[in-house]
Amino acid sequence: MLSEADLDEQLSRPTGAVIDFLARFPGDLLVLGASGKMGPSLALLARRASDAAGMERKVMGVARFRDPETREQLEAAGVRTVACDLTDRQAVHDLPEAPLVILMAGQKFGTASDQPGTWGTNVLTAVHVAERFPTSRIVVFSTGNVYPFWEVSRGSPRESDPVGPVGEYAQSALGRERVLEFLSVRSGTPMAILRLNYAVECRYGILHDLAQRIVAREPIDLTTGHVNLIWQRDANAIALRALEHVTSPATILNVTGPGILRIRDLAARLGEHLGTPPVFTGTEGPTALLSDARAAAALFGPLETSLDEMVTMVAEWVRGGGRSLEKPTHYDTRDGSF
Repeated sequence: MLSEADLDEQLSRPTGAVIDFLARFPGDLLVLGASGKMGPSLALLARRASDAAGMERKVMGVARFRDPETREQLEAAGVRTVACDLTDRQAVHDLPEAPLVILMAGQKFGTASDQPGTWGTNVLTAVHVAERFPTSRIVVFSTGNVYPFWEVSRGSPRESDPVGPVGEYAQSALGRERVLEFLSVRSGTPMAILRLNYAVECRYGILHDLAQRIVAREPIDLTTGHVNLIWQRDANAIALRALEHVTSPATILNVTGPGILRIRDLAARLGEHLGTPPVFTGTEGPTALLSDARAAAALFGPLETSLDEMVTMVAEWVRGGGRSLEKPTHYDTRDGSF
């Protein structure tokens, strides 16, 4: 099993394509929302890739940093940290200049108990950032939840298909997209909006959730029987490289792995590694939250981490008692209430 230090190193190990991009685009990089599930590894990936490219740039991680350990880890690795509440317009105005900006901050869990807070985090923050950095290249994380539940028999929705967000989290994510599209056109700001689902690593994600249920002999509900997955390092590499493909009006890209994956099959493969067969309940429903990432694949090429590698790493991690972030994905929630 990987140690946690080994896992962090793997997740932030730069790809050749990221090194090449950062060698060709000078200037400082701001990572807004650098203390979440993906933010620290993206900031570290950018720092390591910039060093490998021989670029003297500041990589700055911005967040509230409620967890001092994350801030210390980033600083120790050469990422400058800035404490900032991104819902505060003046605080965002006071951020340092940077020609490259990645906006990762968002709120999903807790939406049901704080709808205004979710809209403030997901929409108001985006307005502040776009107004503060009108001439920067901006990549924004969104979510595949903006699509409606899709008939699996039809494949997966593409960027040109109609949206239909279910619940206030997904609605606020679409709100973020729309205000950014408006501001991209009004100010001529080059942007890319990435509809991500679902990023995984050993400590969280759908594979982690399934493995934990298998070990605990908890039944796995098959009602939401199909998903898409992407390894976190691959998703972060795409986010950095997407800075080269920003446009005004904003480019929208689905970001996930290839194909539609069955929960039943994923659980069976995990169970083989764990030595414990999964227990199932329910019947596969005809719809799921899915997205088709062929447009991103055409830009960025094949992903570096295969499904077999993901399954093996996560199963070994859980079997070995590796740490969990204790942040379930709730991928099987169908009413949009998080």
